[in-house]
Amino acid sequence: MNTTTSPTTNTAMTATRITPGLAGAPSDVDLVVIGLGVTGAGVALDAVSRGLSVLAVDAHDLAFGTSRWSSKMVHGGLRYLAKGQVGVAHESAVERGILMDVTAPHLTHPMAMLIPLGSSVTRLQSYVTRGGLWAGDLLRRAARTPTETLPKPRHLSATETLGLAPALRPAGLRGAVLGWDGQLEDDARLVITIARTAASYGAHVRTHARVLEATGTSVRLRDETLPSGGGETTTVTARSVVNAAGVWAGGLVEGITLRPSRGTHLVLRAESLPGLAVSVFCPVPGETNRFVMVLPQPDGTVYVGLTDEPVDGEIPDVPEPSATEVGFLLDVVSAAFSHQLHHGDVVGAFAGLRPLLDLGVDGADGTRTADLSRRHAVVTSPTGVVTVVGGKLTTYRRMAEDAVDAAVAAAGLPAGPCRTRTLPLLGAAPRRELAALELPARLVRRYGTDAALVLDSARQVSGLSDEELLAPVAAGVPVTLAELLFGVTHEGAADVDDLLDRRTRVGLVAADRELAVPAARRALEIGAPAHR
Repeated sequence: MNTTTSPTTNTAMTATRITPGLAGAPSDVDLVVIGLGVTGAGVALDAVSRGLSVLAVDAHDLAFGTSRWSSKMVHGGLRYLAKGQVGVAHESAVERGILMDVTAPHLTHPMAMLIPLGSSVTRLQSYVTRGGLWAGDLLRRAARTPTETLPKPRHLSATETLGLAPALRPAGLRGAVLGWDGQLEDDARLVITIARTAASYGAHVRTHARVLEATGTSVRLRDETLPSGGGETTTVTARSVVNAAGVWAGGLVEGITLRPSRGTHLVLRAESLPGLAVSVFCPVPGETNRFVMVLPQPDGTVYVGLTDEPVDGEIPDVPEPSATEVGFLLDVVSAAFSHQLHHGDVVGAFAGLRPLLDLGVDGADGTRTADLSRRHAVVTSPTGVVTVVGGKLTTYRRMAEDAVDAAVAAAGLPAGPCRTRTLPLLGAAPRRELAALELPARLVRRYGTDAALVLDSARQVSGLSDEELLAPVAAGVPVTLAELLFGVTHEGAADVDDLLDRRTRVGLVAADRELAVPAARRALEIGAPAHR
């Protein structure tokens, strides 16, 4: 049993324990975690902070699957309340408050969301929309999230609406309703920070380590960093095993049947919809409570999403948006804005698969995936593997707590109580303190108080000047060499894909990715020898 109770604060000792491959991995632990999306990383942190020894593995990389394909939002549960899922809505609002005020204020911020009341929105629909936002505010109050974090909703005139979103179509615009929700700096960065925090408490976090077989007391692993076909295998014994493999969870144990749905987003340049100071939720024609979201990002892009399409067949490593989904998103947004969007405005697109629990045999009950509950479930297989499925990014902490509770109870592990409700992630601090830091704003947004560590470690490993370390790696690509180096030395990045597609999100725009490849290779050349 690992008795580590708090992370080290010595800068020299905070080098990552996130390591590609299995070299030097423990052969016996209290708990093995399979999958390093947001839930698996959360399980690793929950378990190790209770005093358990932990090995957490992923066949690919941190945030490789669904966790990096979200809308980058911290949902308060309004959409679930509208569907009568009151318990899920309340849980989501509570977890949103914990993320924004306790665990990750450095990676989250309040997001103003504008719902325009145009000519296509009937008076009844506008009343329903206003009522929904006020119901969402009741959820905020029930979750005890202060108005300093998320203000109350209010009605706007047409003039006020166009001041916040000048690209909206003015004809027929009666005004808007302004509400508030949470937004992430980046979903993959949240996962990476959770994993780093787990490592700082003593968890062994290993990427590129594939699980071949799993029971409740052991896993057989293959090192994926070695040449193809030559990966060494090893067996790790454990008191308990948690399967947090998301949409791939059913392939590891029997009795888990998922009904995935695909959610697609488009990536636009900010100039396609100029002047946006808020997110805009565009009503979907013919739908009472469905919107397409237009979400400005801090890097000068805009995300447009999202769809909800059932998926059949084999689960792909990287899902692909369909042409139908792309067309649907462009059409809905174009109806609300003055500028008619075309495929040429789309500079990138991404799709994620939601690991929804199956409510009927092969969907024979006729239920749409959009109507399935986002409630999570914890299931124990006949061999003792604890599987956690369903849920959503916002509630990852609660999902992890329930999974670890089940594993501890089943195996009789001598663990302490869950601590993650009050445990800040690495870099966390109150927003006032973050605003006062005299450090590069981009680094503070993405690393919080660890911004100093990012810059200091880059200086030490490279010997380069701050000017070179903090300059954008290419014209129009705001990522810096300092971030890429930190991805190698502290966050376990093993290759260009890890750096550009997960540690940073340059890969969402193919043209930007191509420009950033030389810098990523340079970071690997500089950082990898120092890390070894």
